[in-house]
Amino acid sequence: MKSTSRASRRCAPGARRTPSTRAAEVASRTRLAVWGDPIGHSRSPLLHTAAYRHLGLDWTYERRQVDAAAFPAALSSLDDSWRGLSLTMPLKEVAHAAADELDRHAVLTGAVNTLLLGETVRGFNTDVGGIVDSFTHAGIAGVRRGRILGAGATAASALVALSDLGTTEVEFRARRPEAVDRLRPTAEALGVQLRTVDFAAPASDVDVTVATLPSGTVLDADVATPLAAVGGTLFEAAYAPWPSALAALWPSSNVISGFEMLLFQAVRQIRVFCGGDPQRELPDEAVTVGIMRSAGMGD
Repeated sequence: MKSTSRASRRCAPGARRTPSTRAAEVASRTRLAVWGDPIGHSRSPLLHTAAYRHLGLDWTYERRQVDAAAFPAALSSLDDSWRGLSLTMPLKEVAHAAADELDRHAVLTGAVNTLLLGETVRGFNTDVGGIVDSFTHAGIAGVRRGRILGAGATAASALVALSDLGTTEVEFRARRPEAVDRLRPTAEALGVQLRTVDFAAPASDVDVTVATLPSGTVLDADVATPLAAVGGTLFEAAYAPWPSALAALWPSSNVISGFEMLLFQAVRQIRVFCGGDPQRELPDEAVTVGIMRSAGMGD
């Protein structure tokens, strides 16, 4: 790590450990990667590499195709040069099981997208904060009623994010309503009233709609159009291709692309890799975010 820059001194990896021997060991951990299957499309290396260059950190960030079956062996093969991992599908549940410690969002969602490696393996879910930050960056700091489309892996993070934004009522629309049942304990723990309705049921007004449907999903127009009319601001978790079929039906001023979640969850991952805390801001964070945004969008 380049210790000469003010940014790298302030980006204090392993801040939880104070002995100089441990600090030296943590500082030697310079390797990072994103794992998943598939993984070739991931923009995470662009985002992370741009941030580390700006922060004066001589860290590497790679991508590697790893499926769920191969994950335990791949994780155990990492040596002390490895600082952490970003995890995407289908690894978030197995990463959750592999962690020795979990943050609140990981506990609530049963998913981990960030592992901080060391004597203990610490697991975080920064997707939740990424969704929250996407809304707040768009000027939405509080939400009373929300709607979530889909009940897949991202739906749990969306539910917790809406709760963090103040939501007390969430309506789910999913092709398999029974899939929502696994989220009921989370909703109860959060004090959120959860209601499941059919996709084609009449829609009432909500403040925000979070679409967690697989990329490329096209809803019938007679289903999607009424949802757009009363759905408030749309957060579309998918970002490629863009606009999605659903986003194309929404008033353009009320649409947030999933790229925002990708960006802000990565910012929180970098906070973890730097200081072990997803809430602790980076030095010159606004500048860092702007550089990451440009890198991720190919500017």
